[in-house]
Amino acid sequence: MAEETRRSMIKMKPKKYKVGDTIKVDFIIIHPMDTGMQKDKKTGKIKPEKYIDNVTFLLDGKPFTTMKVWETVSTNPYFSVNLKVPGKGNLTVEYTDNTGERQ
Repeated sequence: MAEETRRSMIKMKPKKYKVGDTIKVDFIIIHPMDTGMQKDKKTGKIKPEKYIDNVTFLLDGKPFTTMKVWETVSTNPYFSVNLKVPGKGNLTVEYTDNTGERQ
């Protein structure tokens, strides 16, 4: 089976802000979040576990929030955090799943 390409999106509110403002950072990941307890509708076989287990929000490569995630989180999970803007910087999000997939 070919490996799926994961997609993700970061969104910030408000779109315009200044140093010292608190902004809302939303992040969604396209991921199946399989618990290992569901059957594949086509084959009838149990789908193996595949779920995100860690999410880290980084500003200029330095983590400001890390989350431990379990398989019971919904398909295509949505995360939201608040960030007090310390200045200009590059915001990124990294995650891993239980199979070792990284993004």
